[in-house]
Parts: sequence; structure tokens; C-alpha cells
Amino acid sequence: MNRWRGGEGTSAVINSNLYLKVIFIWKKGYLESRLVVNGMKNFVKAKLRAGEPSVGTWLTIGHPDVSEFLAAVGFDWIVFETEHAPLGMETVQTMMQAMSYSADCVPMVRVAWNDLVLIKRALDVGAYGLVIPWVNTREDAERAVGYCKYPPEGIRGVGPRRAAHRDPDYFATANEEILIVVQIETETALENLDEIFSVKGIDACFIGPWDLTMSLGIFRDFQHPKFGEALDRVLKACKRWGVAPGMHCSEENINEAIERGFQFCALASDNGFLIKGAREALEKVRGWEH
Repeated sequence: MNRWRGGEGTSAVINSNLYLKVIFIWKKGYLESRLVVNGMKNFVKAKLRAGEPSVGTWLTIGHPDVSEFLAAVGFDWIVFETEHAPLGMETVQTMMQAMSYSADCVPMVRVAWNDLVLIKRALDVGAYGLVIPWVNTREDAERAVGYCKYPPEGIRGVGPRRAAHRDPDYFATANEEILIVVQIETETALENLDEIFSVKGIDACFIGPWDLTMSLGIFRDFQHPKFGEALDRVLKACKRWGVAPGMHCSEENINEAIERGFQFCALASDNGFLIKGAREALEKVRGWEH
């Protein structure tokens, strides 16, 4: 945070990550504050473009306390899970608002499907990026990009609510700054990696290990040679097309994933942290049985 004194009776605070400026003005004996947003700036997308890793986590529990607390821990981003978790867009918006205090943690959404309306609603409430499931072909990838971008690059409808509420430059920056992540989770997608990654506008990909191993017929066998070969294929294709590779990780394998070249790395999830923490605490109790 940088602070400075402005002209007489004014001062301001600026947050360099999100380009937020709070201007305080003394007026007739009271302090008035104004928030100005100088254009959307997605530092996670910038890190990935620079070849750096970026670590976030998955949120499935629909309460704003969860996003507020985890956003302050130090993650680069949080993905709100609307594909498999019971999160409606009203809940997601409230949870995004709760994490606004942590200006260095970017809100993202995994939409339930590669669908124009679902994508539009997630972006309009303020998502800085989307994880889009079941992208298996070039046509799927083209639809995903088109749904995320305003014309002429896409067909996103014009009606952002929270996303542009304090950002007069949103329409000028959204197409460039929104992070588009496509999921590689089937054997079909593996066969079409070059076709998918060659689509302009695909920024990153994301491997869901459970879905991919299910599709390969080796469900949850992450030591199987077929799974290792699949990861190598994704990494090589990403390098060819300048796409940031990503994967869902645990604390046991995230360092190996980063060393291997994965950049967009999800570390566990809120429910996983909750269960693990409770179990570890309970295991330390002596002289008691359940």
C-alpha cells in the first residue's frame, strides 16, 4: 500500500495490485471517501504470462466467512466451485464481496458448464477468471473464449453489475484481463490438445486428476504410467502454444507439480482443509474414546 498527501484537505491510498484508489476529502468538518478503480488488472494472468507459478484453492462451502478468511491466508486466487458444489450465483457474489478486503487474492469461478448464460453471470458478478469444464475439441474451446469476451472478439452480453460498478474502464480492459482456463479431463481432450490450445484467447488449462484418470480407465491411480504420460503430453502441448498448464494438487504433490512445470496450481479445498485440520487436532487428544 502506498500513501501520500494530496492537495489541501485531501489524501489517498492506492492498492497497486487492483489499481484501487481511495480518496479522502475533508468537507465542512467531516471526512468523505471515494473509491476509484483505475481499470481491471489481473495480476494472476500476468504471473502466468511471465512463466511463474500461481497457487490458489477451491471453495465449496457457501458462507462468506470462508472466502474472507482464506483470501487473507496468502493464496493468489480462489475458485468458487459451481459445477459440483451447491453454490448459487447470489452466494458467490456475497462471498466475493467478503474477500474484497484481501486485494491480492483474485476471485474466480468454475462454471457448471461451457454455457453462455452461466459464463456471463459469473463474469458479471466480478469473476476475474473462469475455469470451464469439459472442453474436448477446438469447437468447445472457441465457444468458451467467445462466451467470455465482448464483441468483436466474442458474444458476451453487455450488462455487468458488480464487475463494472466502480470501474469505468471495465469494458476497455475486461477482454484482455479476464483469465480463461479450460479443463483437460478426458481422453478425447488429450487427443485434441493442439486443436484446443491453438484457439486464441485460451490462457491456461487445468487437469482434474479424478476426471482424467476416470476417463483413462485408471481411476485415482495417479502412479499409473498412463497418467504420467498424459501429464507430459499436456505440458508439451502447453509449451508449444504458450498456454499455462494447471492441475489440482494436494500438499503432498504440489511442489513436484510446480517443479515439473505446472503453473496454475490449486491446493486442496476449503472442505479438505476443514476435515484435515479437525482430524489432526482430534488425533492429538489422549485419554478419550469416541
